[in-house]
Amino acid sequence: MALSRKNKTAFFCSQCGAEHPRWQGQCRECNQWNCLIEENVPVRHSKTTRAASAENKTIPEIESVGRSGFRSGINEFDRVLGGQLLPGTAVLIGGEPGIGKSTLLLQLAEAYSRQDIPVLYVTGEESLPQIKQRAERLQVVGTRVTVVNTTSLEEIIELTGKNDFRVVLVDSIQTVASSQFDSPPGTVAQVRESAGRLINLAKANDIALFLVGHITKDGMVAGPKVLEHMVDTVVYFEGDRTHLYRMLRPTKNRYGPITEVGIFEMMPQGLVEVANPSSLFLADHGGKARAGSVVTSICEGSRPILVEIQALVTAANYGNPQRVAGGTDNKRLALLLAILEKRGGYPMSQNDVFVSIAGGLKISEPAVDLPLMAAIVSSQTNRTVSRRTLVVGEAGLSGEVRGIAMIDRRIAEASRMGYERIIVPQANCSQVGKVEIEVIGATDIESALQAALE
Repeated sequence: MALSRKNKTAFFCSQCGAEHPRWQGQCRECNQWNCLIEENVPVRHSKTTRAASAENKTIPEIESVGRSGFRSGINEFDRVLGGQLLPGTAVLIGGEPGIGKSTLLLQLAEAYSRQDIPVLYVTGEESLPQIKQRAERLQVVGTRVTVVNTTSLEEIIELTGKNDFRVVLVDSIQTVASSQFDSPPGTVAQVRESAGRLINLAKANDIALFLVGHITKDGMVAGPKVLEHMVDTVVYFEGDRTHLYRMLRPTKNRYGPITEVGIFEMMPQGLVEVANPSSLFLADHGGKARAGSVVTSICEGSRPILVEIQALVTAANYGNPQRVAGGTDNKRLALLLAILEKRGGYPMSQNDVFVSIAGGLKISEPAVDLPLMAAIVSSQTNRTVSRRTLVVGEAGLSGEVRGIAMIDRRIAEASRMGYERIIVPQANCSQVGKVEIEVIGATDIESALQAALE
């Protein structure tokens, strides 16, 4: 009587994807507790073959291979990828539910198809009529876009092999499952196996691959962490559903910089590129200066963007003073308030302080220290900062104003937007050439605030 072979099982870490032969309380790779999940794994029988000798060359002996990539025509998206999409590239796109990932993917499919590139759009979450309805709303023609609704990994590979697709988009990788596993889609083993085989297929056939990934409550791509290491580019689609703007921000890019960002505006007809981001984040006060409002310049990648910082300072009549920061770090706000009280002589311990970045932006750049302090003092003293004045600079603990990066681009953007004065750290004045805007250098917080406040 033949004995039946039992299915092989292993324990996978839900955080990093590491495989363990038996259950244990802590993952030995990422040191997380209670994160091991038991899953079936296929038993692969392989014959022992003689390993072929690996090719080895010195770097000068390696021949350079120049490859031309695909351009979508969507400048903000091409900027994020480094200018073009190279064949064989695997791109992972993550974002919160409802942020617009499927909308972006369908618009990308249309953009590449207009360049006479055959595209395969794989959806595991929506039916074909739903895709058709969205395509009509986005005015997507899609003459060279093939849409298939399937969650089978083998069907996707077979369909790709029978056709000459150059771009494949999968929405989403958490819905794809292989028949070699008994576990449901979305588990660690399924995500790793599906992504691995699709990436190998893309690189072997010079296919550009897009994978959409769900994110966890911590804002990271769900599934094993090894998924981010397997792909060439990781892009997060950011934004607040209560605001119109959306940002594409790369965190990994083997073929381009990770400092560039793409900015879009969510409209009824879909995502629209924002050619002038500064105008999107600046509020219109009818040309009047208001207490507590200061305009500054931030740099997203190599692109300067003008944003408005607003502050409200009131007497703390309800117990302990409140410190509320919207769009910036709450601890950084507390630090700046301590500097203002200790070095500037402004009483902050008895006041509630509320700070907000207009437009819902989240900023961690140190160059906004000085404009934050200027907005707070402006609100407290009821003195305004001119609408034609820009403020940038980092504040030190001893009250000095420290230099910042890319000052020339910030000044050029301020001049282009019609500003007449800009207050910068004195250390950056030597880097400023001939400009059409008045540049005021500040060595300490007191002199910077005096120059900013009317």
